[in-house]
Amino acid sequence: MNTNVQTKERTEQKQQTSQPQFRAFFADALKDIYWAEKHLVKGLQKMQQAATCKRLIAALKKHEQESPEQLERIERVFELLGCKAAAKKCEAMEGLLKETDSAIEETEQDSFVRNAALILCAQKIEHYEIATYGTLHALADYLPEKEIRQLLGELLEEEKKTDCLLTEIAEQYVNQPASEE
Repeated sequence: MNTNVQTKERTEQKQQTSQPQFRAFFADALKDIYWAEKHLVKGLQKMQQAATCKRLIAALKKHEQESPEQLERIERVFELLGCKAAAKKCEAMEGLLKETDSAIEETEQDSFVRNAALILCAQKIEHYEIATYGTLHALADYLPEKEIRQLLGELLEEEKKTDCLLTEIAEQYVNQPASEE
């Protein structure tokens, strides 16, 4: 199939998927991550209090400080969709935050093992966010509002950077001392 035919078919697909059912599905997924981002702030604060590695605390604080801007971007996406920003309980994030609470309870205070557990929990959260923003970013290609894709791409890149930073902290400062406890 030649490139011109593929491009034409893709354009037709984009126009067809801008129908109400697709937009409603997209908005519903956005409500889920909106709830998740709002509730993650408290989880990040708990993790900061439980951590002892200064670099980990700083990374968690940085992510917490990014949250208001991330919420503004999500609200802008809702606006571009012509919807009121609304949250729908995210069962996945609720579960990940409960798992984080358990990890804190089950590890020794001021230990590197706890720091390692916190990084594990934080990276599970990041991977959930990456999966969600990545999928929404790909789906946004089929919406006529091009700014939506850009905003979701920015969110996706921030989450990827946080994930990489957590890996770096684990490898350079936490994993070895945790293994020796």
